[in-house]
Amino acid sequence: MSHTPADRKQAPLHCNKSDDFSLAEARKTIGDLFKPNPWIYWTDLLLSFSVAIFCFRMVRQCELFSWQQAAFFVVSSLLFYRLAMFIHELVHLRTGTFTAFRVAWNLLVGIPFLMPSFVYYTHLDHHRRKHYGTDMDGEYLPIEYEGRWQIFAFVGASFVVPFLAVFRFLILTPLTWVSPAVRDWAFKHASSMVIDPKYIRPLPTKQAMRLIRLQEGLCFLWCLGVLVGALTVGGYPYPFLIQAYCTGVFILTINAVRTLVAHRWHNHEGEMTFLEQLLDSVNFPENMWITQLWAPIGTRFHALHHMFPSLPYHQMPEAHRRLMEVLPEGSPYHQTNESTFTHAFLDLWRRCGIRKAERNANALETQSAESSQVGNEMAKSA
Repeated sequence: MSHTPADRKQAPLHCNKSDDFSLAEARKTIGDLFKPNPWIYWTDLLLSFSVAIFCFRMVRQCELFSWQQAAFFVVSSLLFYRLAMFIHELVHLRTGTFTAFRVAWNLLVGIPFLMPSFVYYTHLDHHRRKHYGTDMDGEYLPIEYEGRWQIFAFVGASFVVPFLAVFRFLILTPLTWVSPAVRDWAFKHASSMVIDPKYIRPLPTKQAMRLIRLQEGLCFLWCLGVLVGALTVGGYPYPFLIQAYCTGVFILTINAVRTLVAHRWHNHEGEMTFLEQLLDSVNFPENMWITQLWAPIGTRFHALHHMFPSLPYHQMPEAHRRLMEVLPEGSPYHQTNESTFTHAFLDLWRRCGIRKAERNANALETQSAESSQVGNEMAKSA
């Protein structure tokens, strides 16, 4: 961990009140941390991939339902989850940089897991201040107001998404080559990693479409290859397919659970100010070794990421440490910190219950008012 230079021993930033927060001053505090280190990216990617593949293969070598098989499955799934979360970094890396890394990630992870990098560029809408929390943000739902059923539906979708991904790339992709109507529909409604099913993705430029066609074509060939193998090789592919599905469900489920506590989900109408967006996001700075398992590649510092989206994941712990030092106690940034996943999840669960009680009370009040009005009208007519 790098040390804070002597000239950073400054007075606390002026943000004791939520309306007195200086993003420019905060940026000066961590201004030397914005350069991504290629060696860290490559080492993390290749080492995680190597161990994940080894453990994935060992799952089928172990006795069925043994503790060794379970251990290899969990380790391989957690590492593949970590690898999958690099897609978040790819979106925020400056265009034209890390080209070889982008290609390597897509070939090793994006294509086999049917999540090529193009499906996540809608994430940039999540960081546009006028889009965050609105209908133009595909990564936001008013969960606090929609109720606890949304939590169950959100997590339960993890069991269905793998089939939808196969359908998207094995069935829809070749149809898009012959039908412009299918092409446009597929891109608008079935080409984004979002949580809002109503989100409509804008059509891409011709230059972007060339890269998209290449990536979805490779996903189609991967699906076709697995299908041909399953139909011709015999019994061997089926354990692989079962394990691949279970791995996908594991990754999607843990990511869904992580997403539930990445925000407070307060917003249900209109635009939010920057400070409202910051306070709606959550950091998990404690219990690093555990938290990194379910919130890898910097996602445990989600509020920090919303402050500085281009900050590399490997610099986030140091950036957080500096900001906690120089920002006064009780600052908006301090308020984004959560101690544990359990506390954050139970808080969301409680707030959903409160909103439901409020809706029921409002409905009863409305019903009572309507009944009273009907009674008054009947009395007048009598």
